[in-house]
Amino acid sequence: MKRMRNLKSSASATLMFAFFLPLAALAQTKIEAPKNPYSLDKDVQLGREAANQVERELPMMRDSEVQNYLTRVGRRLVEAIPPQFQYSQFRYSFKPVDVSDLNAFALPGGFTYVNRGLMEAARNESELAGVMAHEISHVALRHGTAQMAKGQKLAVGSTIGQILGAILGGPVGGVVSAGSQIGFGAYFLKYSRAYERQADTLGAQIMARAGYDPRDLANVFRTLEQASGGRSGPEWLSSHPNPGNRYEAINREADMLRVQNPVHNTPEFTRIQARLRDFPRSRSMEEIARSGNRNPQQRPRPTSTGNSRPGEPPSRSLRNYRSANGHFSMDYPTNWNSYPQDGGGATFAPEWAFEGDELTHGSVIGYVGSRRANMTLDESLDTIIRDLMRSNSSLREERGARYGGRLDGQQAMSTYLSGRNSLGYVERVWIIARPSGQGIISLLFFAPERDFRQYQSAFSQMVRSFTVDERYRR
Repeated sequence: MKRMRNLKSSASATLMFAFFLPLAALAQTKIEAPKNPYSLDKDVQLGREAANQVERELPMMRDSEVQNYLTRVGRRLVEAIPPQFQYSQFRYSFKPVDVSDLNAFALPGGFTYVNRGLMEAARNESELAGVMAHEISHVALRHGTAQMAKGQKLAVGSTIGQILGAILGGPVGGVVSAGSQIGFGAYFLKYSRAYERQADTLGAQIMARAGYDPRDLANVFRTLEQASGGRSGPEWLSSHPNPGNRYEAINREADMLRVQNPVHNTPEFTRIQARLRDFPRSRSMEEIARSGNRNPQQRPRPTSTGNSRPGEPPSRSLRNYRSANGHFSMDYPTNWNSYPQDGGGATFAPEWAFEGDELTHGSVIGYVGSRRANMTLDESLDTIIRDLMRSNSSLREERGARYGGRLDGQQAMSTYLSGRNSLGYVERVWIIARPSGQGIISLLFFAPERDFRQYQSAFSQMVRSFTVDERYRR
C-alpha cells in the first residue's frame, strides 16, 4: 500500500510537472535539417567572405545604440535555438544597414543584417524578432550550404562568389555578385519553398522559447505588405518564396506554442524607432546600385587630396583623372578630390561638400552597362532623370532646358533639374547623357541653386576635357 501511494504520488508529480511545462516543449512540429555535405567550418568561411563583401558594398549604420539593441534581441533569439541546431562554431552577429528596403538577411555561419527600413516598419519588437528568428532559422538549419550543394549539381565550376550572391538573392545578392565579378542572375539559388516552410516553423518555435508571441511572425507579413504601400512588395517577402498558406501555418504552429505573458513591445524598441526618425533619410538598394554611394562614411578613399576650405569655389587649375578600367578620362579642379566608384564611375568633389547622405557640390560620372535596342538619347536621359527623382522626389526638369549637342565627338543630350533636397535648400543638377559602347554614360554636375552660376565655369571645363576610350566610342 505504501508503494502504491508512492507510485500515485510520483505519477501526480509527473503530471503536475508536465502541466506547468510550456507547451512549446510538449507539442510542436518536428523539424529535420536537410542533408548537407559541407562542414560547419565551411558555413562560417562562406559567411565571413560574404559578410566582408556586404560591409564593403552597403552603407552600414555606425550608431552604437541601434547596434547594441539589435545585438540584444539577436542574442535572446540565438539562446532559444533548440539544442540539436546549436553549433559552437557559428558566429552569430547582428548589424544594422542604413537602407530603406524592408529587408533582413543572414549568411551561413550566423552573420545577420537588418535594414533600417525593416526596423522602422515593424509595429513592435516581437514582429522585428519574428523576421530575425526566421533568418536565424535558415542559419541554424544550414539552408545556405544545403542549397549550394544542390546548385553546384547544375552549375559545375561556379565560384564561391556566385554562390554567395545567389544565397543572398535580390539586390543584395546582386551587390555581392557584382563585387565578385559575376555575370549571372542572383535569383538562381533562392531558398526553396520547403526551406521557407522550415524557417517559418523553426522561427516560430525559437520565438516561443525566447518569450515572444510566435503569432507576430505571421503578423509581420501583413505589416510589411501594408508598409510597402501596395508596390511590388517588400524585398524581404519577394526574396522569400511563399510556401503557401504561411500565415495560417504559422498560426497553427503558434497554437501549439502558447507562451504565458509573451513580449510584444518594449520601451527600448519604441526609443530605437524614435531615434531612427531623427537620422537623415536612408536610400533604397536601387538608389545605391544606380547612383553610386554618396555616403561619406562609405565612400572610397580619394585618389587625390585637394585641400580646400569650406565654401571655397573650385580652382581654375585642373588635374587629370583616368578611370581604373580606362573607360574615360576627365580633368577636375585641383582643390577637389576624386573618388573612384564601382563599375568604373567616379565622384569629384571637395571634402567639405559631403553632408550626411547629400553631396552638396560636385560631379558624379556613371555608366549603365546595357540599354534597350534602339533606345533614343531622349529615352536614355529620361531613365537617368527617373533614377535621380527616386533619391529626391522634388526634382523637376526645368522648362525648355533640354537640348542636344556633342560630347567627345558623339551625339549627347543634356538638361537641367532643380528641386529642394533633404538639407532644405534648392539644388540644381546639370545632366549629360551619351552612348558609350553597349550602354549609356552619364555626367551629373550639381550645386545649390545660389552657387550654381559660380560653379558653371568649372563644370564646363570638366565637360570639355571629357574623353572616352576608343573601345567605348560606339
